[in-house]
Order: sequence, then C-alpha cells, then structure tokens
Amino acid sequence: MGESVTEKINRIFGIDDSYKAPSRLMEILFDRERREEVFRQFVADPVLNATEKDVFHEYFQDEHADRKTKKQDFTPRSVADLLARVTDGGLESTTSYDGCAGTGGLTIAKWQSDRIKHSPFDYKPSWYFYHCEEMSDRAIPFLLFNLLFRGMNAVVVHCDVLTRKSKGAFFIQNDHDDFMHFSALNVLPYTDLTAEELDVTWDDDLIPYDDLIESKEIPAHVINPTEFGAVSAETKFLHLLCGIDAEVS
Repeated sequence: MGESVTEKINRIFGIDDSYKAPSRLMEILFDRERREEVFRQFVADPVLNATEKDVFHEYFQDEHADRKTKKQDFTPRSVADLLARVTDGGLESTTSYDGCAGTGGLTIAKWQSDRIKHSPFDYKPSWYFYHCEEMSDRAIPFLLFNLLFRGMNAVVVHCDVLTRKSKGAFFIQNDHDDFMHFSALNVLPYTDLTAEELDVTWDDDLIPYDDLIESKEIPAHVINPTEFGAVSAETKFLHLLCGIDAEVS
C-alpha cells in the first residue's frame, strides 16, 4: 500500500507528526533553495502536483483547523469552482480579493479559471493579481506555499479582516513572468506607508517576520509589459491546424 497524502507531505517536510508542519514549512519558505527543492518534489509527484486544486485542503482541515475558536471549515472545492465562475468577469477580471483565505482554495480556483482563458503559449502570470488576507498563524505558511508554488503574483496580509490588526504582509512575484517558474517571496516593511496602503494597523503584540527581499530589481516585464490577452503566433498557428480562423503574423 502506497503513502497517503499526509505521509507524503510529512516526509517531504521532514517531520514525523503533522502538528509540526506550520512552523517547519515557514522555515522552508524563508530559505529559497530549500523551498524550491521541496517544490520540485511536489512537481515530481502526480498527486501533489495537482495545481488546479489545494492539496493541503484535507491535510490542513484534518490536522490544523481550529473549529472550536476560529470556526475553521474550508470551502469545498465544488463551491470554490462555482464561485470562481460566478465572479469571473471575462478577460476584464484581472484582480481578485480573498478575505479569510485559509490555505488558498478559493484563490487557486480563481487562478485556474483565469489561466485556462489563454493558450499556454500566451498566458502571462503578470496579467492577474490576487489579494489574500488570513488571520490564522497556522494557515499562513500553507497559503504562501500555494501561491509561490503556482507562480502567482499576489499580496498576502496576515491580519484580522474585521479589526484590521495585522502581524505582517508579503508580496509574491513571478519575477520571470513565466508560468513554468516559481514565484519570489518578499516581506513588506513594517512602515506606516505599508499599513496605510493595506488599510491595516500593526498588532501591538506582533513578532515581526524576518526581513526578506528576493525580488532584487523591477522585472523587465513590469517596465515593458506584454499586452493583456495578446495572442502569439504559435497559438494562431495551432488555431489554423485545428481549423479555427486565424492569421499568423
């Protein structure tokens, strides 16, 4: 009998019990070389590499959800997929907000809905941006993992969405603007400007995240962005092969 999903995740994280996962995962996330080695192990496993869904959904809910005090029960995937379709504004829907994001199930469903609008030859991660907010210390590492692993561009705010008290915030950027690359992790500074932009106040009891800036410069695609929805010559050629009207320039 093969390993269960929980056993696979624990083995890759190097832990013997799931309760150790959040703290171990945060350590891994702040070490880029180690983090991307873990990502590659997920890529190599067909079950863990199912990017269209949150593989941590059951793992987290069974092992880490706080149903008693935080009433944590995660959105079923079927509902997440439905919400992604309901909130889809077509090609003009380029930004998404997910309050109480948990481990990112709703955002993953929206990301999946966004990217399949385009040919793999054309899709650029920079065309979409995701804003996630989550209060749980134990959920934040899994949320960050999910966004970084999928090469998204996002802001993650560790906060109470009602009181706006925050313990920190992260900027996630696909520096290469290539869906085959993982994203970079950046901790936003604990400044008044950051708090104002995110509409939060810093929690008096916070233990700040360590300084981390992985995006060392403004990427070329930010300075000279690809036109949103641009269709490449490769995709036009495939359209021709499939009998779809198209012109190849």
